[in-house]
Formats: sequence, structure tokens, C-alpha cells
Amino acid sequence: MSDNLTSAAAAIAVAAQIVDQTARVLSERSRDGDRISVAKLDENQAVAYDLAHAASAVEGCRVMVDYGAHGELEETLALAFIADAISDLGSRLLGRDAAWGVAPDALAPALEFVARFRDPEFLAGLADQVAISGTGPTHLDDEFDMVRDTFHRFAEDKIRPVAEHIHRENADIPEEIITGLAQIGGFGLSVPEEYEGFAAGGESDYLAMVVATEELSWGSLGAGGALITRPEILTRAIVRGGTEDQKQRWLPAIASGERIVGVMVTEPDYGSDVAGIKSTATPTEGGYLLNGVKTWCTFAGRADTLMVLARTDADRSVGHRGLSVLVVDKPPAPGHHFQFSDGRSGSMEGRAIDTIGYRGMHSYEVAFDNWFVPADNLIGLESGLGKGFYLQMEGFENGRLQTAARAVGLMQAAFEAGLQYAHDRKVFSKPVFDYQLSKVKLARMAALIQAGRQFSYSVARRMAKGEGALEASMVKAYVCRTAEWVTREAMQLHGGMGYAEEFAVSRYFVDARVLSIFEGADETLCLRVIARRLTEQALA
Repeated sequence: MSDNLTSAAAAIAVAAQIVDQTARVLSERSRDGDRISVAKLDENQAVAYDLAHAASAVEGCRVMVDYGAHGELEETLALAFIADAISDLGSRLLGRDAAWGVAPDALAPALEFVARFRDPEFLAGLADQVAISGTGPTHLDDEFDMVRDTFHRFAEDKIRPVAEHIHRENADIPEEIITGLAQIGGFGLSVPEEYEGFAAGGESDYLAMVVATEELSWGSLGAGGALITRPEILTRAIVRGGTEDQKQRWLPAIASGERIVGVMVTEPDYGSDVAGIKSTATPTEGGYLLNGVKTWCTFAGRADTLMVLARTDADRSVGHRGLSVLVVDKPPAPGHHFQFSDGRSGSMEGRAIDTIGYRGMHSYEVAFDNWFVPADNLIGLESGLGKGFYLQMEGFENGRLQTAARAVGLMQAAFEAGLQYAHDRKVFSKPVFDYQLSKVKLARMAALIQAGRQFSYSVARRMAKGEGALEASMVKAYVCRTAEWVTREAMQLHGGMGYAEEFAVSRYFVDARVLSIFEGADETLCLRVIARRLTEQALA
């Protein structure tokens, strides 16, 4: 490594030591015998939340040190990101060092590094570089460049021309996008080859999904970026827990786009705490009767295949162990409302929930009243009873990684829009780009984007080995919060026109807001997953 990267690694070590120390402090505060008490950990939520984000940033810093060794631009991006991340840690520590359980000067050994690479002139120089070279090379193999080119062209040719119309009119995604995405293999990226998909069972499966998702999100988060997430979640549940007959029945149809998938987990009273859900699947002759209300069911109208998490054990005291996953068939329905009968005495009714952004797929609230589901549609059949929580988590962990990739694609689109407008627009007789503050903003955007991208790649490689569940939550939490800042500042660079709907950057801004809410709300991931796991590791 260069001297600068060696200094960066030393600064990261200081930050990591603080994270480790605070994890130990929280583990002691939250200890109940030989385990972590969630109730006690909740008494320290403010520190636990900040710790989770700090730990996620440190993990991203480590990834960027490796990236920085590839060349001059890569090193500059890495140095800018690492200094920015450690500065953020400093802002979280200021005035709360006692709550964190660290000395007031714990970060002092890293401050010289931070000062050097947060210097406005350094960042302005980086902005001049990225204005020419973009946010930096990816350093993936040629096969992934082909994947990127394929999905980028599709996003540019098919998604972007209709993205604004879909957003402004809250319209349905055109069938041409769905059939076109099926033709280029978008729905089969996670389906194993033996079931007519493209997944070969290695690292490339996860990386290809990340690359494709980023490019589709660059086209539009609502009309492109989320289209392949729902089939991915159901596919992984079927691969993990389905019978051979179920795999043969459903997976080829998902891969070809014949079956369009919606996922139903959340309920009006239960979001991330899925163990408490109330929807029931009660045994009846030949199958189950489904009753209850699901909400935030994205694409439930257009979908003809629903993945539904329901309670098959009437004893609610068993919590998540009483949940199972059923595949529910329904007719596709355009628009914002649908109502169907199962041909018996059962019914299903859904209404779209209007949102400020992320339009096109529509998120529904859906009520089931004695809707009949054949017994063959319980994933895993008898062996799948009570396994629903684990099967849906199989897909949700990868969904968090995908959401980070969606955030990166959206940020890339916002950055490009902001950079272009900054060059084109003159204020006080010179381009907006020529002002130092504009350059500092654009440099930080570029560093954050590449860090999010490389962090996502790193997590994809871990998940391919059966690891990385914690890191998937980390990258999702960190990058999605980052996307809110990047899209806001890209909008700000447009001045008044950023607030006008005729510029896509206004859509990027409202779309970004959903990223920290779905696929695991930011607070839930930080408190219930990341901080809890960090304190458990410290306790061990």
C-alpha cells in the first residue's frame, strides 16, 4: 500500500477500536447471564443506533482500503471516503463519549488523517478528477461488465423514457418493461440453471444480481430497480425449503417471467417484528383457508403469484415458530384496486397505498377472507410447517443487499444529473461546478457512491460463501442513509429547478426516502440486528 493508504489503515484501526470498546460496554450493560437482554439493550438505544452505523462505516472503510490500491483515482476516492466516515464517527462521539464508554480523546490519533483528506482543496481536486472519469472503475471481471452493459442499455432504452410518466401519473409499469426484462434474463438471475435460470451456484450469481439491480435502479427505482427483488425472495425460499415438485412447478415460470411475484409479510400492526403477525392459514379439506390483512405488498396488483407469510399454528405463544410460507395464485390486476373470489366462499381485496415516490409497482393493503390455498402450495409441504420465518429470511437477507445496490444505482443517477447541471448552469457569471462548495459536494458524492458499490460487492462475495448476514444489514443501513444525502444535494445543485418535476432529480430525491424504510427499517436493522449482534459477539 501507499503511505496514504497505510495512514488510512491506521486511522481505521483507531475507529475500529472505539467500535469494539463500545460494543463491549453495551454488552456489559445489556447482559442477562450469558445472553444479551434486548430490553436492557433498548435502554441504550441512542448509543446502540450510532454504534451500528459506525460499525457499518468501519466495514466500508476496510473495503475501500483494498479498492484504493488499484490506482490513483481509486486511492483518492478511498481516502476521501475514509476521512468522511471517521469524521462522522467523531460527530456521533462528541458530547457522548461517556455514554459510549470511551475516553474524550479516543479519536485523536486519527484526526491528522481526517484533516488532510477532508480538506476542501483536496476534495475540490477529486471533483475535477471525477468530472472527467466518473465515480471510478468497478474492477469486476469482464463477464460483469457485460451484465452491466446489458442492463444499462435496457434501463436507458426502455425504462428511462417512461420513468417520469410513471412517477407523475402514478401509473402502472408498462408490460413492455416486464416482458423485455424477462427476455434479457432479469427474472432468472437467482434461479438455478437446472430450473431454467442463470444461477450457477457461485460468487457470480450474487455479483450479477447486484450489478443488474444497480443498473435497473439507475433507470428508475420504482419502475426498474425493484422488479427483480420480489422473484428473488420467493426463489430463494423455494430453493431452500421447497420440494422437488414445487421447484419444477414454480422456478422455471419465475425465470421466464411467466409468473410475476409479489411478497406479503408486513401487517398493519406488525412490520419488522414479524413473529407477531396475525394472518392465519387454517387447515381445511385439501388445503388452507387464509384470513387476515397484509400491507405494503409491493406489486401485489400486477403479480399473479404471491408469497404469503401466515400463521399455521394457532398458538401465538410459539411466535415465529408458528409461521409458514404459502404461494397464493391470483389473476393479475391493473390499476390501484382489485377484488377476486376464489370460486368458493373466499375473497381477496386489495387497494394501492399512495406514496410520495417509488411509484409504478404500487404497494397494496390486501385483505383475505377465507381464501382457499391448496395444500400443495405450502412451501415444503408438511416439512415446511413452522419454517416460514426462516424461509422468508433466506430471501430478505439478500433483499437487503439488493436494496443497497438499488441505493447505489439511484445515487449514480443523481450524481450524474447534478454534475451535468453544475456544468451547464451559470450563477454570477460562472458555472455552478466552478464553485468550491459544489466541488466538495460532488467529490463526497463520488466517494460515497463508490464505497457503497464496493461494499455491496464485498457482501455479495461473502453471501456466496454462506456468510455475510450481518454485513448485508450493515451495507443496507449505511448506504440507504447515504442515498438520502446524495439525492438531496444533487437536487440542491439544481437550485429552484431541482424542485420542478420536469427534472428527474426531484424524483430521485423522493424515491430515496423509501430506502431506509423497506426491506428492514433503518432503526430495526441497527438496533435489533447490527447492535445486537455486535454486543453478542463482544459477550462471547
